[in-house]
Amino acid sequence: MDMRKPITTAKLRKMKEDGIPISVMTAYDYPTAMLAEEAGIDVILVGDSLGNVVLGYDSTVPVTLDDMVYHSRAVTRAVRTSFVVTDLPFNTYHGSIDASLRNAGRIMQEGLAKAVKMEGGAEIAPTVEALVQAGIPVMAHLGLTPQSIHQIGGYKIQGKTAAQAQKLLDDAKALEQAGAFSIVLELVTDQVAAHVTSKLSIPTIGIGAGKDCDGQVLVFHDALGYGSDIHPKRFVKSYGNVGEMIRSGLRQYVDDVKQRSFPGPEQSFRMDEEVAESLYGGGIPVAAHRE
Repeated sequence: MDMRKPITTAKLRKMKEDGIPISVMTAYDYPTAMLAEEAGIDVILVGDSLGNVVLGYDSTVPVTLDDMVYHSRAVTRAVRTSFVVTDLPFNTYHGSIDASLRNAGRIMQEGLAKAVKMEGGAEIAPTVEALVQAGIPVMAHLGLTPQSIHQIGGYKIQGKTAAQAQKLLDDAKALEQAGAFSIVLELVTDQVAAHVTSKLSIPTIGIGAGKDCDGQVLVFHDALGYGSDIHPKRFVKSYGNVGEMIRSGLRQYVDDVKQRSFPGPEQSFRMDEEVAESLYGGGIPVAAHRE
């Protein structure tokens, strides 16, 4: 039995204060979330990256609020101690405050997440503040923001110039002031990520942002090679090749079926021999296509 106490926003802040790194991993379904929970992952992120790795889109933009609620609900069924954060998808928090509150409320009430994640800087601070005041914890996201990939013009490293570095710090402080409990820094240069981390009282979670963030996050499918179209990324460390294990197993299954070695006696069921004798004279019926 897992004796860990549930992770909370207060616990995450205390981990930063105590210098204890925070582990974060994405999950999009019940079995993956259960594995992450059993491994001791601190924060499980139901990321809109599911658009790329689960739904087959070429970006996160097509992911809907209904998608996020559905997958969040599957993940939260498996979790008892990890802190579950769910992404608010594209175009669900840039309209009115009321609409943003309704959308975030669905993630909390229907998806049963403990918090939501939002991409953007100072421009979304008023929305962050409104959600926090309504009792909805918010994890922010700076640097490379995938929902804005078409505006950014590609997957580019952020924080390479003095202007970019200053904007990242200003945005991070604005989000902290608005009440965000944590900030993801994606594809940010090491030095800038370390500086931003040192200036905040809330934890930073890095992905391609160096070792000095307060925690790290990876996409489950990237970290474990789960899929057929996993492309190597410099900021990802491989911790397994689940995809190859699955492919190998499926190829063996196909071979066994073709060779009629599966199912064998150990996977089959027989009726009482006396009943079989009365029905078939002791013989085993042979399918017509095999005669």
